[in-house]
Amino acid sequence: MTTPDPQRPRRGTGILRTALRRNVGAMARGTALMGLYQAGETAFPIALGLIVEHSLQERSLGSLGLSIGALAVIITTVSLSWRFGMRVLQEANTTEAHRWRVRVAACGLQPVARDVDLKSGEVLTIATEDADQTADIIEVVPLLISSLVAVLVAAVALGLADLRLGLLVIVGTVAILSVLSVMSKRIGTGTQEQQARVARAGAKVADLITGLRPLHGFGGNHAAFTSYRKVSTDARHQAITVARANGAYAGTALALNAVLAAAVTLTAGWLAFERRITIGELVMAVGLAQFVMEPLKLFSEMPKYVMTARASAERMALVLSAPPVTAPGRDRPAEGGGLEVDRVRYGSLSELKFQVAAGEFVAIVAYRPRAAADLASILAVNIPPHAYEGAVRVGGQEITDLAIEAVREHTLVNPYDAEIFAGTLRTNIDPSGTSRTVAEAVEASMLTDVVALHREGLDHSVRDRGANLSGGQRQRLSLARALAADTDVLVLHDPTTAVDAATEQLIARGIAKMRRGRTTVVLTSSPAVLDAADRVLVLDDGVITAEGTHRTLLATDEAYCRAVAR
Repeated sequence: MTTPDPQRPRRGTGILRTALRRNVGAMARGTALMGLYQAGETAFPIALGLIVEHSLQERSLGSLGLSIGALAVIITTVSLSWRFGMRVLQEANTTEAHRWRVRVAACGLQPVARDVDLKSGEVLTIATEDADQTADIIEVVPLLISSLVAVLVAAVALGLADLRLGLLVIVGTVAILSVLSVMSKRIGTGTQEQQARVARAGAKVADLITGLRPLHGFGGNHAAFTSYRKVSTDARHQAITVARANGAYAGTALALNAVLAAAVTLTAGWLAFERRITIGELVMAVGLAQFVMEPLKLFSEMPKYVMTARASAERMALVLSAPPVTAPGRDRPAEGGGLEVDRVRYGSLSELKFQVAAGEFVAIVAYRPRAAADLASILAVNIPPHAYEGAVRVGGQEITDLAIEAVREHTLVNPYDAEIFAGTLRTNIDPSGTSRTVAEAVEASMLTDVVALHREGLDHSVRDRGANLSGGQRQRLSLARALAADTDVLVLHDPTTAVDAATEQLIARGIAKMRRGRTTVVLTSSPAVLDAADRVLVLDDGVITAEGTHRTLLATDEAYCRAVAR
């Protein structure tokens, strides 16, 4: 039974709360600076009104110079507060987005399988766009507060001139936000669906790129393109829907803000005509009516950004809140231990039982490829222990009692379709840069000709997915990486299917030599590899039906001879 992890946010609101809580300091500084900026912006039309009022009464050059100096101070304050306020907020925003990107990526790469119905392309979108949009909440809240400060200062200043002007600003602002909050909910829902469809399109592209060579092989390019075009068209239609909603939102906000500004201006003009406010107060009111449009526009856009951030946070929660399919133990396997499979029933495997002693080189011939794939998945802990019957023991301890990270450090299962990454030959062989057996691994995997072929040697560039390498070169590069890891237990699944017979012989000898004294299991039907193994197990109908050396089985087992003879 999997126990929930209290550290994992279950909902998007939890993610947003976490982001806000750990950026309280930066947000407080940013809010203070942006509030000062908005206050300065508000003070400018107020100062203009006071200057006009004062100048009409005193008509003094000294007073005029003092007023100009006051305006210069206000402008300087506005400039510096904006500059440093946005710097603080954007630094916090960028840092927070980085944190969530790393966390989502860590969950996506988590070795324990997770019950999340998301493909790698979707996780990529969540780790980039959704992480960025979620972190925007760090800027949204301070800007929201500072905009509110500006509107309140303007309302108070206008209210001091005439109470009706102040009330008009407050009532108008509440009305505008009420209308826009309803519209923002639709935008949030639409944005969440748009992100999901874009992510599905990205996942489809990733799948097509992975299968590009097979698609070329059987002429499936057109069908694949048609499939992607349908997914992409769905994403485009949803993007258009969201764009229309955003356009309607922006247009409505602008129109309402303009109506409020016009209402304040006309009301101030009427009050001045009635001599209820002075000319200076009229100038102030007209200036504030124009100025208040900016914080109102910013203020009215905030609900949209909040809903977008929440929608993105909900998508991140799909990955972050998903519990492990199995709860791993905490022990570590004993060094130099062997491998035991005890009555495992899963898929095509039926009561499978065998043991590989520490330091032994065992080859397994599976008459059915599915059986080899199922066994490799179980040994790689891609299948949680509760999903199959029986037990797998590493170093004498059951996998369920071991920490998954410890199992991966102790046992490496190299699949037949292992990924090749963009970089160099060296970074593909030794990603961590800590292996001391790179040279031996290159020689054992017969990758020496690829290294010698290029002037850069191991620093020769490799394109994404090994696009500039042949199938055999990619397979040997993957094998070199597995050998360079130098783990206590190494499981190889069909490591030589893409190389010629002569190279296969050399690779078989190289594996046996380099892995001498280390536990090695190879799932293969290659005669060269089988001949190099200490012992061969025959996997048929889900169980081990025969064992012995390769040459003994060739002489005594007719079915084995037919299966491996070339």
